[in-house]
Amino acid sequence: MPDTTTPRDIVLLVDDSPEALGFLTDALEQSGFSVLIATSGQAALSIVERITPDLVLMDAVMPNMDGFETCRRLKAHGAVVQVPVIFMTGLTDTEHVVNALDSGGVDYLTKPINIDELRARIRVHLSNARSAQSARVALDAAGRHLLAARGSGSVHWSTPQATRLINAATGSDEGLEIVATRLAGWMAERNKPGFSREASFSLPSPTANAAEAASLQFSFLGAIGADEFLFRLTAARERSDDAVLRQHFPLTQRESEVLLWIAKGKANRDIADILGLSARTVNKHLEQIYVKLGVENRASAAVKAAHVLHEM
Repeated sequence: MPDTTTPRDIVLLVDDSPEALGFLTDALEQSGFSVLIATSGQAALSIVERITPDLVLMDAVMPNMDGFETCRRLKAHGAVVQVPVIFMTGLTDTEHVVNALDSGGVDYLTKPINIDELRARIRVHLSNARSAQSARVALDAAGRHLLAARGSGSVHWSTPQATRLINAATGSDEGLEIVATRLAGWMAERNKPGFSREASFSLPSPTANAAEAASLQFSFLGAIGADEFLFRLTAARERSDDAVLRQHFPLTQRESEVLLWIAKGKANRDIADILGLSARTVNKHLEQIYVKLGVENRASAAVKAAHVLHEM
């Protein structure tokens, strides 16, 4: 009998076969899992917009969008990037096995599915996922902005703090997708002679003004697996703009950085993430900024800063 006193793990089952869905749903529910059903890749993508599963069980061969492409798109979604995906396939050729793993899967089972083997593999991958998540939370608590990418540039995992930094800098909840596109280019160039270990580039800001792009620097720390590359993230300072603010106002460097982001409409929490500060420290800087600018609130400070910057 499954334990009803603890929350059930959620398995997203993706298969276009009604017979397979019925058989696997019964077996998984009897094993104590809550089961979400998707009959197509697109339906699976819609589900993860609302609910984050603990594990995905994916049919490889489906019409329109196959399991491999579905997995790639799932892994581009920030909330699902760390969720293990197990493929179910009748395809045993090496090419298909490699495709399953390259697309972001952690394992595969050949059909017909042996339920005892399925349960065992699910338990192993849920345990591994929890251990990895615990490690990332520990890194996050220590203030580490770390991200791991595959050779294709796709994000394998990201600490919560790094994800917040990326989303704050891009003004988007899909910042990891933007990063993946840029990292793919870096990965393609990384083995060329003389190529820098520093992957530094500007990410699009939420405004149309290219001059307001937020720059994130990705420092390559090394390979930590066969297809897993670790990066440390830092926010590159907007040197020219904050230098201009310091020329006009008696600000410290950190105060000018805070004021710069205030002028760009960022909230205190976003500024804290971008600059690697606590929200309390941002508030203290703001108090000094108000005094030095002779204003009473952030709106007035933003107006003064914007006026100076627009005169450049």
